[in-house]
Amino acid sequence: MKKLVFSAFSVVSAIGNGQQETLSNLQAGHSGLAPSKFASLPIAAYTGEVDRLADTVLPAQWSEYDCRNHRLAMQALLQDGLLDAIEAAKTRYTPSRIGLFLGTSTSGILETEQAYRQRDPNTGFLPTTLHYPNTHNTYALGRFVREVLKLQGPSYVISTACAATSKTFASAARMIDAGICDAALVGGVDTLCGTTMFGFHALGVIAEGPCRPFDAERNGISIGEGAGFVLLERLHDGHHEHSIQLLGVGESSDAYHMSSPHPQGEGARAAMQNALLAAGLEAEEIDYINLHGTATVIGDAAEDKAVSGLFGSTVPCSSSKGFTGHTLGASGVLGAIFGALALQAQFIPGSPHTRTVDPGCLINYQCVGKHAPVRHVLCNTFGFGGVNCSVILGTVGK
Repeated sequence: MKKLVFSAFSVVSAIGNGQQETLSNLQAGHSGLAPSKFASLPIAAYTGEVDRLADTVLPAQWSEYDCRNHRLAMQALLQDGLLDAIEAAKTRYTPSRIGLFLGTSTSGILETEQAYRQRDPNTGFLPTTLHYPNTHNTYALGRFVREVLKLQGPSYVISTACAATSKTFASAARMIDAGICDAALVGGVDTLCGTTMFGFHALGVIAEGPCRPFDAERNGISIGEGAGFVLLERLHDGHHEHSIQLLGVGESSDAYHMSSPHPQGEGARAAMQNALLAAGLEAEEIDYINLHGTATVIGDAAEDKAVSGLFGSTVPCSSSKGFTGHTLGASGVLGAIFGALALQAQFIPGSPHTRTVDPGCLINYQCVGKHAPVRHVLCNTFGFGGVNCSVILGTVGK
């Protein structure tokens, strides 16, 4: 795979707005999980909610796009100098040569949930205030960001459950390599909604209390929300030796079960092997793995088998779900951005809320963050239906 560079990236989650606040909380071990105020489940669920998002509204010109998902998207677009970098790229390539590849799982489904509660009691009609194409539709996120940024290149939204935003990196790399575009904005957004809260509770996988990835007593996930964007370009004079580089992406689909991974982690292992092959790296050259690590009993055990079978038990690993909760479709881009921050800060994050690592785990799981040399980072995301994706990052100078 031809290497691409992160010209800019932005992030918003329960642990902060922007790179600096996010990194500070990762280094301090401060979790963003708190008792859920979003939905009244019959258990003591925690969520990773972004503060004051419900009180934020989009500017009047974007009112037909207004929904929780797009409010969070806008918040992320405004972080970390991303808009300036995109404007520079538009000047460098023209707007028609910049692709837009985003991911989400539920898009703005919260708007439709609320609309159903407001149906006409006599006709059952939904309120006319529901703008389904611009809020709930899967491509609504792409349409909104494309309009805000005035981009004219190829554009689509991927919805492959929790691997969605990881796969945007692969899509962008292919499109740039094929000469269809010169740069790409990748990433995506997922926000809290009743569908995911009550749906995962119905599956019996919502944790009592905050989630505890790879803990001996882990009992399920905490749902979070987040957004992240990365501007990918070929290496140019504006980059430097510490710029983050996309080295490889690996994908697989094991289709073992609709909602459970292969118990031996075969699909996960295949994705990681494909990423190593694309990056031209050996397993021993990976210095940190940001695990998918959702804190389910079956999922963590399967990932442990896949990772330990390929990397052994020495490479430091951790899951960021204890910080943010499982951000579903946004977890891929958030994991990649956390990996980028690990490379920049030479810091391996820990795992808040994980108290005692499962004695059956073979990987080198980190409960407490630490400074350490980091040259190459691998980030995992695995979704329902057996969709798996792994991303490998490094820096230009290494």
